[in-house]
Amino acid sequence: MNIGEVAIVSGLPAKTIRYYEDIGLVKPLRDTNGYRAFRTRDAHKLTFLGRARALGFSIEDCRKLLALWADDTRASADVKALAKDHLSAIDDKIADLQDMRQTLDHLVRECAGDHRPDCPILQSMARQTVMNSKASG
Repeated sequence: MNIGEVAIVSGLPAKTIRYYEDIGLVKPLRDTNGYRAFRTRDAHKLTFLGRARALGFSIEDCRKLLALWADDTRASADVKALAKDHLSAIDDKIADLQDMRQTLDHLVRECAGDHRPDCPILQSMARQTVMNSKASG
C-alpha cells in the first residue's frame, strides 16, 4: 500500500503517518523508486496508534503499548498499569477543568454585563496576575 491507501485504511492523515515513521513507530518498506510500501501489519499498527492517541495516550505511552502488543509473553498487568496511570491523569485533568468551570461560572454570574466598566471577571484575572508576579518575584 502507498501512503494514501494506508491513510484511508488507518484513518490517519498522511502527515501523521510520516511523523510516526520519523519517530520510529512504524517502519514501512521502500520500493525501488523510494516510495513507502506499507504492509498490512503497518496498517494495523497505524490503526492501533490512531485509537491509542484518540484515547489520549502520549507518544511514549504509545511506544510502550506497541511493544506490549507485539510481545506475546507480555503480562496483561503491565498493560493495565499503563492504562490505570493514564486514567488517573485524565481524572486529574477532569478535576482541574471542573474547578475552572466553577470559577468561571461564578465570575460570569457576578458580572452585570452592562454598560459600566466594572467587571469581576477582569478584576479576578488581574488579581491572579498580581498574585503570580508577587509569588515569582
